[in-house]
Amino acid sequence: MKKSTTTLLTATAVFCSCTHRSESTPTAGGGKTPTPTKHATSRPTSRFSSRHEYAETNGARILLHNSFPKSRLHYTDLTGRHYVYAVFWTQIINQTPTSLDVAIEFPADSFELPAASGNYIRLLIPPDTLTPAKEPLADYGLAVQPFLDQHVRTPTALRRTIRPTDSSAFYVVTLATRGVGGTLRTGFSLEHPNLVYRVNEQAIPGGKMDLKKLMFPK
Repeated sequence: MKKSTTTLLTATAVFCSCTHRSESTPTAGGGKTPTPTKHATSRPTSRFSSRHEYAETNGARILLHNSFPKSRLHYTDLTGRHYVYAVFWTQIINQTPTSLDVAIEFPADSFELPAASGNYIRLLIPPDTLTPAKEPLADYGLAVQPFLDQHVRTPTALRRTIRPTDSSAFYVVTLATRGVGGTLRTGFSLEHPNLVYRVNEQAIPGGKMDLKKLMFPK
């Protein structure tokens, strides 16, 4: 999706100071297993609520861009139960010399937001890909109603392979029993090898990013 990479990356991120460091370990093939040596998080911008950079000392990087919400509108399922939904997207940018395998999967059960007692939220992954043309549209161009009608009570998952120097952008839908009543911010970050999705202050397991096959030169 090279066209998407060029269009979605309209500005170079300005990152804050590193939050942790860890050394890469040698592999049998003579390269390094790319445990990220640097993690920097940027401040929000007009397009992203958060951005994360995971970099090797040789300059190879993985970047995660997380969007602000759209919609927060009401949805009524086929049994008449009412919900409030919001649509987000995340873009993963692979600036490494090897393809990157990503598996996104959330727990099937809903969870309660600590700051909103009695409000339960589920996280759902549509199979669609965000494109630049969809970004300005309502719901970021996602056909929410038919997706929720089919998956409101079933777990969802996503598998993506991102080629070197390419990117992939996908949706996340939050489905709550009522409105949050304040700011709603979400986004992926990488706690190697796990992906973590945060909904405000709540951290939810979000899948894995396979870094073992990324053989960086010494």
